[in-house]
Amino acid sequence: MPRFSVIVPAYEVQAYLHECLDSVLCQSFPDLELIVVDDGSPDACGAIAEEFAARDPRVRPVHLPRNEGPGPARNAGLARATGDYVVLLDGDDTLTPGALQAIADRVKETGDPDVLVYDYARAFWSGETRRSEHAFQLTEEGPAPFRLDDRPGLLTVTKTAWNKAYRREFLDREGFVFPPGYYEDTPWTYPVLMTAGSIATLDRVCVHYRLRRLGSITRTTSRRHFDVFAQYDRLFAYVDSRPALAHWRPALFSRMVDHLGAVYARRGRLPLGTRAEFLRRARAHYARYRAPGGPVPRLGRVRQALVRLGSHGAYQVLSAGVRGLRHAGRFVALLAHGARRAALRVHYRVQRLLPLRDDRALFSSRQGRGYECNPAALEDAFRTFSPGMRTTWVARPEHHHTLPTATRRVTPGSLAYWTALARSKYLVANTDFDPRLVRRGGQVLVQTQAGTPLKRMGLDLQDRPAAAGRTDFARQLRGADQWNYVLSGNRHSTLVWERVFPAGYETLEYGQPRNDVFQRATSVDVDRLRASLGIPEGAIAVLYAPTHRDYKSGPCPTLDLERVLLRLGPRFVLLARAHHADGAPLVESPGGRLLDVTGHPNVEHLCLASDVLVTDYSSLMFDYASLDRPIVIHAADDDLAAYEAARGTYFDLRSFPPGAVARSEDELIDIFTTGHWHGSRSTQLRAAFRERFCPYDDGRAAERVVRRVVLGEADGLPSFASLAERHPVPSAAARRARALGDHPPTAFPPSPRTRVPSPGGRVRVPDTL
Repeated sequence: MPRFSVIVPAYEVQAYLHECLDSVLCQSFPDLELIVVDDGSPDACGAIAEEFAARDPRVRPVHLPRNEGPGPARNAGLARATGDYVVLLDGDDTLTPGALQAIADRVKETGDPDVLVYDYARAFWSGETRRSEHAFQLTEEGPAPFRLDDRPGLLTVTKTAWNKAYRREFLDREGFVFPPGYYEDTPWTYPVLMTAGSIATLDRVCVHYRLRRLGSITRTTSRRHFDVFAQYDRLFAYVDSRPALAHWRPALFSRMVDHLGAVYARRGRLPLGTRAEFLRRARAHYARYRAPGGPVPRLGRVRQALVRLGSHGAYQVLSAGVRGLRHAGRFVALLAHGARRAALRVHYRVQRLLPLRDDRALFSSRQGRGYECNPAALEDAFRTFSPGMRTTWVARPEHHHTLPTATRRVTPGSLAYWTALARSKYLVANTDFDPRLVRRGGQVLVQTQAGTPLKRMGLDLQDRPAAAGRTDFARQLRGADQWNYVLSGNRHSTLVWERVFPAGYETLEYGQPRNDVFQRATSVDVDRLRASLGIPEGAIAVLYAPTHRDYKSGPCPTLDLERVLLRLGPRFVLLARAHHADGAPLVESPGGRLLDVTGHPNVEHLCLASDVLVTDYSSLMFDYASLDRPIVIHAADDDLAAYEAARGTYFDLRSFPPGAVARSEDELIDIFTTGHWHGSRSTQLRAAFRERFCPYDDGRAAERVVRRVVLGEADGLPSFASLAERHPVPSAAARRARALGDHPPTAFPPSPRTRVPSPGGRVRVPDTL
């Protein structure tokens, strides 16, 4: 008997069914049966189910003679289920990697509850994913399992059947079945939760709920939306038949009224000419099942009034009034915004007439992010080597906490921002400050860039529309015309910058200031950073940092991180960091040995804490190489071809890599399990890579910039230390190897095969060493 029976009803979802079924069969937890119910689908759903059954004995296809709807189709699957637990999944949705393993672990941990409720994320057709707004209800408060009376807030979680795992014995004992018609989840979900003797929650996204542009029930115009009334009739009939559940009537009534109001207000669901009829029936249901005392959210008050009145005309008048107020508010806001912009322009012009402040320097990273990258290293160096300098950092409010206390902070676009932009003598950034910036005579603008370029930049993107997007190249060059200095870490960078940003600046080929910390940090710093991240002693920490894909939205991990960790074994910990442009973490439910470090304010600290870097085409590899620690490149053939076509690179990374190269996930796992990731060949490749791209990263790059730009020392700058003279702080694993007497220093000993504990709660990471 399998642990899970996964039931998938399929009707006109042939375009998505392959992905759905693959997401189940590729789960790291294999003890399952997959029951695919072809609900009389006129497309190829039935054939697809048979194809999968021929390939995998765990697949059991069921063919209904005619279309019955999702409820009866699920019932057909339930009748054939043999697993301990039932998991429901619609044919156009998917399970997230590792979902069943997480569900199995949680079920075991909580003593096999009747119901386990887990989270989901909406997957929009645009590629964006967004976690449900009720995820906070899944965090544990008190013992588990529990009854619904202990956590009544679970009633507010989306009333779908596919965000729960059900103990099959419980379903059979209570005789739960799905009704026909639309909104069949309503008389299923509430009775299941109210009746369950034990409930547990899992704060993890286990399902990606696909929001299709066309075809889904919620986006279909049909009279079948009137089925919602019959579904609530069934729900309240169930409650009436069980007096012990009577105390739930107020909450259910409130949920019903909110639901009816939402169906009515959502344009495109009800056919023309039926909205008034729907509202009259909603008013009748309001009167029939009225039970005051239930929780009513703010929006729910409006919907309750709408349903209680039941007047379509009153709703139209009210809607017209709301639209009028909204338009008026937008007009007033536009006027206020325009007036503010005009006032700021006048203020900036006035400030430009006042004298420059020679002791002021303004810094920014990525147009308002926190204290990071080359500008942060230079801000510290400005205060160190020019003690009278007063520094200001441009940061949005959510990043203010990352700034040193000695640094003044201003918000982008504020009055103080424009004052600092006009009066500060030194302007330092890794992107342009503002297209309206006018560099004054005597002002010095230092463009630090954001590392060594592997992917194409600037004018080299003119024939790459997928990567360039709406880039205004003329405006980009006007910005470059205002640069006085551009930083470069090597000859390769110098040649690229001068070609793709042709302007009259001076290139300072001094190294990357942000990498100075690698030469200054100590082993004590490394240990403290690892502890703050929750990396257990003796573990090998892998930093996984893929780059951004301009042709995709959101993070695009090309690895199943949970599978990789499972194959590598318990001595490895994986630090997953998404690119800042992705706007979302790589992992939705981190925990155990998989840590999300996307929000960490300092990537250099992550490099110091880790023992090896895994990346694809991120420029972080050039910085990490200066640490002289192992690097593994994961560049699958199809992914690399797509990246080259869309963005392009300046050299063939697989022909001149900084370490071992994996062309698939299995190759990557093999590189680690065989030890090639830190072998002699990896060391040789990294040495050649460092010689080409890290000639100046000796820990004094920021000092050279300040002495040249601020103190005017064109001659006599600190000489460059050779690679042989540099001693970047070793990784924790390398130190452990040396302590055990392993040679060469790059050798790593096998760690004890002990289970790595999960860090408790969210870990606060120090902002500075």
